[in-house]
Amino acid sequence: MTDLSAAIDRVLPSVRADLEDLIRIPSVSYEPARAADVQRSAEATAALFEAEGFMVKIVRAGDGAPAVIAKKPAPAGKPTVLLYAHHDVQPTGPVDQWTSEPFEPTERDDRLYGRGAADDKAGIAAHLAAVRAFGNDLPVGVTVFVEGEEEIGSPTLLQLLDEYADELAADAIVIADSGNWEVGTPALTVSLRGLVESYVEVRTLEHAVHSGLFGGPIPDALSALCRLLATLHDHKGDVAVDGLHASRAADVVYPEDRLRAESSVLDSVRLTGSGSLVDRLWTRPAVAVVGIDAPSVAEASNTLVPVARAKVSLRVAPGDDAVKASAALRDHLENNAPWGAQVTVTEGQTGQPCSVNARGAGYEAARSAFQEAWGVEPVDMGMGGSIPFIAEFQQAFPAAAILVTGVEDPDTRAHGIDEGLHLAEFRKVCLAEALLLQNLANQA
Repeated sequence: MTDLSAAIDRVLPSVRADLEDLIRIPSVSYEPARAADVQRSAEATAALFEAEGFMVKIVRAGDGAPAVIAKKPAPAGKPTVLLYAHHDVQPTGPVDQWTSEPFEPTERDDRLYGRGAADDKAGIAAHLAAVRAFGNDLPVGVTVFVEGEEEIGSPTLLQLLDEYADELAADAIVIADSGNWEVGTPALTVSLRGLVESYVEVRTLEHAVHSGLFGGPIPDALSALCRLLATLHDHKGDVAVDGLHASRAADVVYPEDRLRAESSVLDSVRLTGSGSLVDRLWTRPAVAVVGIDAPSVAEASNTLVPVARAKVSLRVAPGDDAVKASAALRDHLENNAPWGAQVTVTEGQTGQPCSVNARGAGYEAARSAFQEAWGVEPVDMGMGGSIPFIAEFQQAFPAAAILVTGVEDPDTRAHGIDEGLHLAEFRKVCLAEALLLQNLANQA
């Protein structure tokens, strides 16, 4: 370990500089106007691995965003490892709420702040650090695959995996897009919830009418929508949609005070649902109303609102099927319309949940690497969020060990204001990945 630790320390300054250059590229895949920046980000990523002696090409499927494939062949008798990350990022949200400019990397205290500083340009940088630490003596074959549309649901990933299956085939796949248990404790992510988006429209009138003349017997659409949305949970706050799967999480204790601190929930607010916190966060469905279209308070007049619309987000428990869960949510919304209101449900994006059977030589190699890098045993944890493409990797490469790792910690604020990378943890992530490559080579 001593030699690799010293090698990581030697390469980290250059890796940090390269990461900061990547952060400065506003590769927001959600915004069509940023397409040139997404292309520039792919080109910058490709150049980094080309400089390390990789055979590199930028690919895309149909009109999808550019992805980077970089390859170095395996030494004789050694395995090949696929290292995944993505170079696209989320929109910034209100820029004036950031403490510093989102696309100008800024160090404060123990973190490097900027959009993509963690999710997931630090994933690219971690792969680069591991590769750079070995120089020309990589102990295994390495394929780097950096996607450009993860933040919009990876719409062409399956096509890419199919078209480039031979080039991407590997004995182990490291997906650096998750997080760790806490600062100071590493983790392997072994389950993730899936995602269903639904748009529900409620109509009670053909057009708006005077709330004084007709209020009383005539229901307004916004009140009807509120009553409908309230049926999604029971009095405890558990999801009340029939037909959804739930299971038990790993035997891990997540203290309530820690959850409260990490989520910023107000002191007066009671936590919803029943069962252990990790069950509620990782292996049970969750429903949230994430947006409503209705007249704003500033523009509201004294009329009965004829139509209102909401976006409902359902997190699907591991072991369930996202398509089936979407149908269950649609049926619930259509069958619980209050006062005979007209309800129209439009199904949006879906992503499958996944579970990883984290047993075998590849996972032992990862746990050993984490133990060395952090000095503590790693945790097998679930993730309440969704990374639907992991199920697609499982489908495309069923024989490969899939190791879901990452650079994030509970205060990373990925997707949010002031996203930041914990720099001391990032060093450990880089060291752990280098140790993992070495461990995999030693098993061969």
